[in-house]
Amino acid sequence: MSIAEVSVAELKQLLAQGCPVVDVREPDEYASGHVPDAKSVPLSVLAENVDVFGDGHTTYLICQAGARSMRACEFLEDLGKHVVNVAGGTGAWIASGFEVVIGESPH
Repeated sequence: MSIAEVSVAELKQLLAQGCPVVDVREPDEYASGHVPDAKSVPLSVLAENVDVFGDGHTTYLICQAGARSMRACEFLEDLGKHVVNVAGGTGAWIASGFEVVIGESPH
């Protein structure tokens, strides 16, 4: 199985179109800085929150560097969900100088 990936630059363009993004890091990591409009669904509780990933649309998953979000993508794709991994994760997003939301409570 091959999981689709996008760069953070591609994600920035997709966000402008209203595409959903889910951050799979833990709540403290999320609160320390995340992509604007990202919903928090930590990998540790992903199995209990599969309903967040609607059918028929693509959701973009992000973590710190791309490994946890890739694992989440593999899990969700096995369940028939349409997901795409964000290569480089939040670290690459921040390194690119894109806007970051700090201190917001997880959704």
